[in-house]
Amino acid sequence: MQLVLGSTSPYRKALLEKLGVEFICIAPDTDETAMAGETPDMLVSRLARAKAESVAHQCSTPSLVIGSDQVACLDGQIIGKPLTHAKAFAQLQQASGRLVRFYTGLCLYNSQSMESQIQVETFDVQFRPLTDQQIEAYLTKEAPYQCAGSFKSEGLGICLFEQLTGRDPNSLVGLPLIALVDMLHQAGLDPLA
Repeated sequence: MQLVLGSTSPYRKALLEKLGVEFICIAPDTDETAMAGETPDMLVSRLARAKAESVAHQCSTPSLVIGSDQVACLDGQIIGKPLTHAKAFAQLQQASGRLVRFYTGLCLYNSQSMESQIQVETFDVQFRPLTDQQIEAYLTKEAPYQCAGSFKSEGLGICLFEQLTGRDPNSLVGLPLIALVDMLHQAGLDPLA
């Protein structure tokens, strides 16, 4: 079976490349709008599965499809990708000195059996108290406007944090590799074989 990453994210692609397995990338066609009353973990779980299933329908050969989705939450409220400098600035001001929890949904979908393995990983980021000048300097240097929470932890964003807490730091970038390796093993694929 071919392995397919249901994402066009260069960050998720780079993470999956760490495992040394052959895979292809296909863009999912998924509406990412939250449903009324949906909790962050329910949202990312649903979207990870929807992305994997969407991509599986595009595959002409039996495939194991990886779907992933992530949201950041502050005070229980989802904060999305800022898309603009002004929104990123406001997000980082709000996060200054506070804890932001990331929820990353992961799905491994077998297109042959139509079975899914789904898991949600959480990862906590404790922000340093930040000045407006620090926020402006960070945004000017890294422009993380397509990133949930307005930062890139794999880059200069690490300067914004006091502490990171979670099982797998890859979750923060958008693809929890520890959970994925477990799922791949269950599907009969061992990256170390």
